[in-house]
Amino acid sequence: MSNDRPPAIAIEGLSKAFGATRALDDVSFTVAPGTVHALLGENGAGKSTTMKLLSGLIEPDAGTIQVDGRAMRLRKPRDAHRAGIQTAFQELTLVPDLTVLENMIMPYAPVGLAGTMRKRAAGRAVAEHFDRLDVSIDPNALAASLDLAERQKIEIARALFRQPQILLLDEPTSALAGGDVAWLGRIVADAKRRGVTILFISHRMPEVREFCDRLTILRNGRHIVTCDVDDITDAAVVEKIIGRSISKTFPPKPAQSDAPAAEPVLELRGVSAGTKLRDIDLDLRPGEIHGVAGLQGMGQVALFRACFGATPILAGELRVDGRPVRLSSPADALHPSLRIGLLPEDRKSEGLFLKLDGSKNATLPTIARFSRHGLIDRAAEREATLAAFRAVEVDDRAIYMPAGSFSGGNQQKIAIAKWILAESRILLLFDPTRGIDVGTKHQLYQLMRDFADAGGAVLFHSTEVPELVHLSDRVSVLYEGEIVARLEGDAISEISVMAAALGGADPVAVPRLEMIH
Repeated sequence: MSNDRPPAIAIEGLSKAFGATRALDDVSFTVAPGTVHALLGENGAGKSTTMKLLSGLIEPDAGTIQVDGRAMRLRKPRDAHRAGIQTAFQELTLVPDLTVLENMIMPYAPVGLAGTMRKRAAGRAVAEHFDRLDVSIDPNALAASLDLAERQKIEIARALFRQPQILLLDEPTSALAGGDVAWLGRIVADAKRRGVTILFISHRMPEVREFCDRLTILRNGRHIVTCDVDDITDAAVVEKIIGRSISKTFPPKPAQSDAPAAEPVLELRGVSAGTKLRDIDLDLRPGEIHGVAGLQGMGQVALFRACFGATPILAGELRVDGRPVRLSSPADALHPSLRIGLLPEDRKSEGLFLKLDGSKNATLPTIARFSRHGLIDRAAEREATLAAFRAVEVDDRAIYMPAGSFSGGNQQKIAIAKWILAESRILLLFDPTRGIDVGTKHQLYQLMRDFADAGGAVLFHSTEVPELVHLSDRVSVLYEGEIVARLEGDAISEISVMAAALGGADPVAVPRLEMIH
């Protein structure tokens, strides 16, 4: 690589405001050609705004963007595409009613002389591209039929299919786990070898150290530092991201007691659900965080949805407070006698109505609480919602702004606030820290522990094994739809969890990237 090449990306004095909110304030940094450059910061720090500016989705209020030494005015996505920039977004952009193939080639489908799409040629090109990337997804499948991790892989594959010179990855691993993260590492390394420049948003420092050469940290819309990854410690990164140090990442677990265990608040006996989950025995006690570990597609989605009435139980029995219950829909789970709340896998399609404001999203399960004679007490609704939002540090603007106008991490926090407001006594948290910055993760960990210490019960799945190890009082490990290990106390470790999650493999043989978090 020539040392006299201009930066692949040069941002100078970039500013962008949305109403009274300054998303970016005089930000300047450069990205060297052929490198992988991390963009770090809390939710709302300006990372996604930067990506949208580089993608041509929005225009800056001030400042300049240069690509390979040439000033660019990126007024629409096609301008970015012509400049060699492609983006794989965290908030998935696939059209659910189209096939994978149709999504891959949209809007640049090959056409014949008569203007008709050359679908056979497109199909061959996409199949060859999938083979190169080791993507084993049927191009003829509907996008709506794919799980979250598969949809994220298609987003990445589509961006690469357009042969970019600059690839923008917006939290690509937030929907990936285990082997899929290792897959992305190979994709990033191969693109870098071919001279592609990659700007990579992540909240996971192990990935930043594994994949990236340099990093830039934003805070409150301002540039804080740009440096080589090897020149800064994890502790310094955290302090610069949030503006303060965090002495302990995880709150301490309660001391183990010789007293008899409390009676379970939630029990599954011989439960089968979905296409994979079968013959599950599991109990959740008040005052505990019960972790559920498992690699992608091992039945954890069906388990959480069955406990919420969103997936039918095909066999077995669900009990609450020792009594058999039949959850025919989520409305049953929300009944005041049960008060079960679910934070689902995909907040965008299952957890929120993105066009509704944060207040309506947060009070939807409990709106009857604020109704009097058919009228809603808006003042009481606002007061309660504000308290819930402040508990998870969502900006007060979320009361009246559409949920979809916020970053992915802030959307996640709105979804969590909904169940705080509902006074749930059983929380089903499916990968709750996905897309959440390090400071808010710390706060969420404390909220989970405080909730359990107050007598609540948490069933908790995470794609980050250290979260399961350090937060869970007990861990049940799923493999091929069955519980293959039950761990508690000192038996809970990253090695023991991953060994069981891999089907009982020798812990020494666990690949390093499988352990990434």
